[in-house]
Amino acid sequence: MTLTATSFDWVRALVHKQSAIVLHPGKEYLVEARLLPMARQMGIADVSQFVDAVRSRPDPDHNRRIVEALTTNETSWFRDGDPFTGLTSTVMPSLLAARGPHERLQIWSAACSSGQEPYTIAMLLEDSLPGASQRVSITATDLSRAMVERTRAGRFSQLEVNRGLPASLLVRHFTRAGNEWEIAPALRRMVTATECNLAAPLPRMGPFDVVYLRNVLIYFDLPTKQAILRRVRDLMPPDGWLFLGAAETTLGVDDSWERVVVGRSSAYRPTKGN
Repeated sequence: MTLTATSFDWVRALVHKQSAIVLHPGKEYLVEARLLPMARQMGIADVSQFVDAVRSRPDPDHNRRIVEALTTNETSWFRDGDPFTGLTSTVMPSLLAARGPHERLQIWSAACSSGQEPYTIAMLLEDSLPGASQRVSITATDLSRAMVERTRAGRFSQLEVNRGLPASLLVRHFTRAGNEWEIAPALRRMVTATECNLAAPLPRMGPFDVVYLRNVLIYFDLPTKQAILRRVRDLMPPDGWLFLGAAETTLGVDDSWERVVVGRSSAYRPTKGN
């Protein structure tokens, strides 16, 4: 039995209400694929029957798990490359020149998935800035509790480390832990992972000198994008830097940012007066 229109509409309404992620018609196959394992755990072979069961007996935990199952956790090391090169070639030198010698710098990796992005940043800073772990704090956040727990653990499968992680960095910054690879304790201490729903009022944190908000705005409608960019700007100093995904921009969304070229990539900075 295929997913009924009623079940699909209920799931997409739940996901939008709790995460602001938009599931357009045509994504029924995605809902079926993501929710089928949850249905089978409950001894239900059909996703529509599973949705009916959840609807008839509301359970916040089931709702949370459904929303998390429908979020995209695609990630890799050094994803798209240039935004990370720009951090060490342009952004950090600029910030260090503007800050006092004892001031800490804070970086936010939003929608961090299982942790590859914040640990990519940690490795780069450790290698390019002596004593970076004493100067930089990295906050990693994600909507998914499971992804936050994975980021905190700092452990990755062989398949995961094969996705974009140079062998030299694997040898230098990881140790074997059974069938997995565990990142060095010094780098794990640089990263604080916590749950955060970007579509809701943000928790007390920051201010952040650099924000990586990459490949997440594409899942939201325009009002939600505008609200998120406004909240992010409120957590940044006037000379902060924002990195978005290659297919994302503030242009036509929020005019309180200016686009600047950073090497072969680009970043966004709060416009003066905002």
